[in-house]
Amino acid sequence: MGLGDWFASLFGGGGKVDLWKRFERMRESTSGTMSMFYKVRDLKTGEVMGLKVVDVEKQAPVEGRYKSLGKPTEGAIGQQIVGPNVVRIVEWGTATTGDPYVLQEFVEGSLLHTLITSKKEFSPTQRLDLVRQAATAIKAVHDAGFVHRDICPRNFILRPDGRLVLIDFGLTVPDRPAFLQPGNRVGTPNYMAPEVVRRRQADKRLDIFSFGITAYEICTGQSPWPKGSTGKAAMAHDTPPTDIRERWPDIPAPLATAIMACLAAEPDARPPTMERFLGAIAGVTL
Repeated sequence: MGLGDWFASLFGGGGKVDLWKRFERMRESTSGTMSMFYKVRDLKTGEVMGLKVVDVEKQAPVEGRYKSLGKPTEGAIGQQIVGPNVVRIVEWGTATTGDPYVLQEFVEGSLLHTLITSKKEFSPTQRLDLVRQAATAIKAVHDAGFVHRDICPRNFILRPDGRLVLIDFGLTVPDRPAFLQPGNRVGTPNYMAPEVVRRRQADKRLDIFSFGITAYEICTGQSPWPKGSTGKAAMAHDTPPTDIRERWPDIPAPLATAIMACLAAEPDARPPTMERFLGAIAGVTL
């Protein structure tokens, strides 16, 4: 079985779909590391959707390491992760080009990353609300039995109505040790947990670390460590972060303590679950 056939078998046994006979492109594509994303209209139903088309060759080095483990496809994973802060996956399959695709609801809004880098001023109440929504999204991932592995502001969209939505499961794997072995060094360097950088056995607490950095940026507009474009930036995560209270002196104490705990270099020092984090800030008001 060739690489293309293997991916096709993973994405279901139905016939291949001619995407550009079924859908109308409504917007130029957005290029990701391993895929292209389009805003499309279904020519039969008129429904506006989001269409992710994965490049088989680019994805092969990541997916190939799980070939013997029976890893579910991105679409199959996404359909199991359900919640108000998670994008809704509609279907998945294989295009006539041989590339896998994922069809999902189209989430209108702005990338959280864009808002943070453009110095968008969130009110204290908005900060708390966005942190809770992000935590709720990650809890949904973990409750479904998966580890996201790429929690960062680039993978959240803030809708005009204020709802925050987690949008990408391209690196998500089942929450089992075999999928999180040393050497699986994937993710975004500026948000990567020390155990991933150091190629140690990992678990879902790597998402809690990445969430901690994301929450810190929501609250302060800055990263707890100097940023960079290579793994050297992630290496800094073994050193103490700048305390969030230095950048937001009026932050409620329980919120500050909970976020800083997520940034602990040692996984055992972090909140063990997102439920525990949410419980720690349940009484916070602004």
